[in-house]
Amino acid sequence: MKIANKTARLGEEKACEFLKKNGYKIIERNFRKGYGEIDIIALDGDILVFIEVKTRSSDKFGEPLEAITYFKHKSLIKTAYFYKRVNPKLPESLRIDAVCVKITNGHEVGSIELVKNISGF
Repeated sequence: MKIANKTARLGEEKACEFLKKNGYKIIERNFRKGYGEIDIIALDGDILVFIEVKTRSSDKFGEPLEAITYFKHKSLIKTAYFYKRVNPKLPESLRIDAVCVKITNGHEVGSIELVKNISGF
């Protein structure tokens, strides 16, 4: 497995732990549809939340949140609406959050930041 994939997988694991500690109920991970993927789908109370996880092991490529481009936003929104359409019993209120994970020493979490409502929908 490539180092980038290991880092991303570690980031997603740590993000799930963090979200659970903060009251989120994880309902699905790595949901894929032809035009997009959502890392984590969870409930935050009565809100259905679609979560993009960005993990960095250095600042070489910028901050984690900077990696969520306009096109990624569009993909997240489109995929979130599709997921809601095929799961109509889930809450009507939707939100897209981001979890930014910084890894140090190859495997330790330096920081985790939750950014709520990154798409404003």
